[in-house]
Amino acid sequence: MRNKILMAGAVCAVLALPFAASAQDGAGTAAGAATGAVGGALVGGPVGAVVGGIGGAIVGGISDAHSQRFRTYAEREARDDYRYDREVVVGAELPATVVYRDVPAEYGVREYRYTRVNGRVVLVDPRTRRIVQIVD
Repeated sequence: MRNKILMAGAVCAVLALPFAASAQDGAGTAAGAATGAVGGALVGGPVGAVVGGIGGAIVGGISDAHSQRFRTYAEREARDDYRYDREVVVGAELPATVVYRDVPAEYGVREYRYTRVNGRVVLVDPRTRRIVQIVD
């Protein structure tokens, strides 16, 4: 019975995804959905992937079209590479000692900052210190 309820919730969440995505301006929706789905899958399995994908689509981030250019920029500018003893995944909370840099306005991501962690460029919500996107 519980599995049926979870499956029904997952189906409803999947059907709601286009509506959540249409509320965005298009920049970052695909990237946010993908990273949210991966992070959700790691934490909550298939249902977590669906919920994480929807949350990621709503949150947004660096769009797929700009990710390579931004990663090149960030690797050049952010010379510090912080070592993190855990896996670098969406949702991970970084230590308070990590320093973040502003994302240039041309990428359309004003509310987040970026840094490099274990050689990977990540977007971080500076209020929570949680990774919201891994820019690969």
